[in-house]
Amino acid sequence: MRKTILYTLLSLAALVMFFPILYAFSVSFMTSEDILNRQVIPTAPTLDNYRGVLESVPILHYLMNSFIVASTATLGMLLVSALAAFIFAFIPFKGRQAVFLLFISTLLIPWEATMIPNFLTIQSLGWMNNYLALTVPFFALAFGTFLLRQHFKTVPHELYEAAQVEGLSHFQFFYKVVVPYAKTSFVTLGIFGFLTTWNMYLWPLLVTTNDTVRTVQIGLRRLQADEVATNWGIVMAGVVLVIIPTLILLAAGQKQLQKGLTKGAIK
Repeated sequence: MRKTILYTLLSLAALVMFFPILYAFSVSFMTSEDILNRQVIPTAPTLDNYRGVLESVPILHYLMNSFIVASTATLGMLLVSALAAFIFAFIPFKGRQAVFLLFISTLLIPWEATMIPNFLTIQSLGWMNNYLALTVPFFALAFGTFLLRQHFKTVPHELYEAAQVEGLSHFQFFYKVVVPYAKTSFVTLGIFGFLTTWNMYLWPLLVTTNDTVRTVQIGLRRLQADEVATNWGIVMAGVVLVIIPTLILLAAGQKQLQKGLTKGAIK
């Protein structure tokens, strides 16, 4: 009886949380009449809204840009965070703890506070309307370094000593022992980084002035602005095209995401 009540409540909660996505998916197949009549399910499903998206804005070009930016930023973040976390976990040096605390304290600084200095730096480097402006500022992530360091510290110290006896260099120990051991945290951080970069709106809007490297979030805003009467069927069709990759990623890496966020918490 308790399980029945529990699963019923969980199902209702999941339905409430997922309803906006389901409704957006439903609206994307509706005609204008169904939307005006506030239908929940389309009476005559149509693909005209998806054709309208492809004709209104270069949505496929935006999707490609978002995929390139999110993938590059994620790979760079994994590399930089992993190397920094390895140093903080295994390489002793004077003041290591103080430097680590200073590094982690940057989590307290809101992204908006660093946006203007970052923008001026990008502008001085001549990276406007360039993939570098959309990716490089996100390579160094304090959260990623902290997450990986916590997991790296669960590596048995005997493995590190054995590697030194075998004559392995620090880098060899890093990619032969530590990286395979912490692959769950890498998957977690990769999913987190990809989704964060994929959903960016304000930063790409600041550092791009044309459609060359603009991402899909800006494309959605442009789609809504171009529709004078705001055809919500077309807008929702664009939203569905944008969220499908993220839903697939979450479904594929859900277990790894849950394990990675908790594995490094218990030593």
